[in-house]
Amino acid sequence: MHTITCWHWRKRVLTISADAFGRPSFRFVVSHPAHFLAFGFGIGLIPVAPGTFGTLAAFPLHAWLRPLLGERNFALLLPLLFLLGVWACHVTGRRLGVHDHGGMVWDETVAFLIVLYFTPAAPMWQAFAFLLFRLFDILKPMPIRYFDRTLRNGLGVMFDDLLAAFFTLLCLAGWKLVYG
Repeated sequence: MHTITCWHWRKRVLTISADAFGRPSFRFVVSHPAHFLAFGFGIGLIPVAPGTFGTLAAFPLHAWLRPLLGERNFALLLPLLFLLGVWACHVTGRRLGVHDHGGMVWDETVAFLIVLYFTPAAPMWQAFAFLLFRLFDILKPMPIRYFDRTLRNGLGVMFDDLLAAFFTLLCLAGWKLVYG
C-alpha cells in the first residue's frame, strides 16, 4: 500500500491511499460519503471491468427502489441521483487527482437506472439494453466521445454516460417501432 501526500506551504492538502497499481483503497472509499457514492458503494474497487459491475448494480437498485417508491417518485429520484453523482464524482476526482477514475462507477449506475426506467420489464429487453449501454459507454461514438473529452469535473463524468443511456433508449425505441 502506498500513501501519496501533497503539501502546499507546510499544509497537507491531499492524501491518497492506493495500492501499487494506483487503485484507491477501501479505506479511501469509506473516508468520505462522496467517495463511497462515486465508487458505487465499493463496487468500483473491483479490479476487472468496474464499469460493467457498476452498470449491473443498477438492476438490484431498480428492483428495490421502483416498487418501494412507485413510478412517480422513482422518476423524481433519477435527476436527484444524477446531481448527487455530479457532486460525488467531482469531489472524488479532485481528491484522486484524476478527472474520471475508472473506479468511479456511479455514473454507469445512474445512467442505467434511467435506461431501466424506460425499458420494458421483460428480461430480453433488459439484457439487450444492458449490452447496448455497455457498447455505447465503452466505444463512445460521437458525440459521446466529444463530451467525454471536453466536459470536466463531476458533470463531465456523469454526462457522457447520460448520452450513452440516451443512445441506448433511442436504439430500443427504434427496435420496438420496427419489430413491435
